[in-house]
Amino acid sequence: MKEQQRITPHYDHVDKSAESAVHEGKDRHVLIISAVIVAAFVAYGAIAPQSLSAVADVLFEVCTVDFGWLYLLSVFLMVVYAVGVGISKYGNIKLGHDDDEPEFTNFQWFAQLFSGGLGIGLVFWSVAEPMMDYLAPPSAMPETNEAMHEAMQTVFFHWSISPWAVFAVAGLGLGYFAFRKDRPFLVSSAFEPLLGEERVRGPIGKAIDILAVFATIFGVATSLGLGTIQITGGLEYVYGIEQSIVLKCAIIAGITVLFTLAAVSGVGKAMQVVANIKVYLSLAFIVFIFVFGGAVFICNIFVSDVGGFLQNFIHKSLWLENGDFVQSWTVFYWAWWIAWAPFCGQFVARVSRGRTIRSYLFAVMLLPAGFCVVWLAVYGGAAFNLNELTGGAIQAAVGGENGTTIALFAFLKELPGYVVTAPLGIVLIVVCFWGAANSAIFVLSMLTDNGNMEPSKPLRAGWGIAQGSMTLICIIAGGEGILKILQTLSIAAAFPYMFVVLLMAVAMLKALREDPWTRAQAKVQARQEAELAALMEQDGGNAA
Repeated sequence: MKEQQRITPHYDHVDKSAESAVHEGKDRHVLIISAVIVAAFVAYGAIAPQSLSAVADVLFEVCTVDFGWLYLLSVFLMVVYAVGVGISKYGNIKLGHDDDEPEFTNFQWFAQLFSGGLGIGLVFWSVAEPMMDYLAPPSAMPETNEAMHEAMQTVFFHWSISPWAVFAVAGLGLGYFAFRKDRPFLVSSAFEPLLGEERVRGPIGKAIDILAVFATIFGVATSLGLGTIQITGGLEYVYGIEQSIVLKCAIIAGITVLFTLAAVSGVGKAMQVVANIKVYLSLAFIVFIFVFGGAVFICNIFVSDVGGFLQNFIHKSLWLENGDFVQSWTVFYWAWWIAWAPFCGQFVARVSRGRTIRSYLFAVMLLPAGFCVVWLAVYGGAAFNLNELTGGAIQAAVGGENGTTIALFAFLKELPGYVVTAPLGIVLIVVCFWGAANSAIFVLSMLTDNGNMEPSKPLRAGWGIAQGSMTLICIIAGGEGILKILQTLSIAAAFPYMFVVLLMAVAMLKALREDPWTRAQAKVQARQEAELAALMEQDGGNAA
């Protein structure tokens, strides 16, 4: 899924009193409570993995069957909210002080937002989801031309505007209160208009930050788990190395050691190299697949199905007729995006300081979404084209055992240079894994260190181990049903955080109405209306 390069902007305008509030007399409640609960979860999963799996099954049923409608409605409301605020007068307010200028050029900013769209999930599902939706579409007849187009429109729907609207709304409160109000870079800071400063610093505010920690750690664990099973699936498909729990655990442990050491040692250059490999390799794959996967077919798919997706956007956002499909796919995705909201929201807010709310909202909603649509059109379009040319080879692979984990490699096998592209595909998954985990360590450390944007190395190390341990437990407890337990964790962790994001949006409206810029504009408007009334009265008197 999405992961981000670690961005370290300069914070020259941060109020010293706010900064001292963060660092003096540090409150460790969020860290201690979060660490204890994570440790308890890991211990429970290690001691009774079957029990954890059974609990996960119950949670999955309750959240998807009883509350699936709520996930859909909430995400749709976030889209409406983002568009509404963006086009309103509040769109002129800056994420920062009035004299703040953007830290990054437009090109740098756009590049960072685009990089935010690159991640494990996008690599994992780029071939698997279109093919699975083709074999079992939401409403069309399976394995037909209509099913292919419906599958592509559904994939565009799942990966474009809606998820990035969630991230934009979640990041809006963080950026506004951190950069304009000089508050700690914490989710709880955005609730000051509703709760007041004292309550934000009290138990309620800490509970909000703890929910953000759990949404992040479970959401990232889902992505890392997907990356792990795709790496092992690729190793088995390409090199014949059997997929085993031992191998999966060894991969997680090895990469955990690497990203934890990187986070602790602060090897920024090494992480930048990893980030660059991810970007360049991703772009190279897109160009390669577009050229050799059927450029004309891909362009036709892109134009036709982007149009269909946009035309049916509202209908799809609130569509519940095929309950099984919606619960298995859309609800899972919406929960996954909500679980990633504190993580991605933090990223898009940090790189957008000095931007107006309007430019921030529409850039975050549309630019990464556009990249995801192009990516999926290239991979999905080429997959359908090659599937037809090979007499159904790709759909046979995806529909078989471990189909989701080997989909990418079965697809690459039908393209030239498989001996090169297959190992490069594994490299791409590994660097996405590493990048997501490293960024997650930083975000978790910041959330549990009172919003400190440079958390301590021991804290980063602790969260690195915790994130790796959480993913290990998911793999062990999931067994053959690993995909379902990963989905369940995201859905369950996102449920309470969904209300956090919705209430954050309400708090932001209250803050924007009370913003000095809004009040100044109201005074200007009142003065202009008074002057206009006086002129009209004067004209009336002259006429008389």
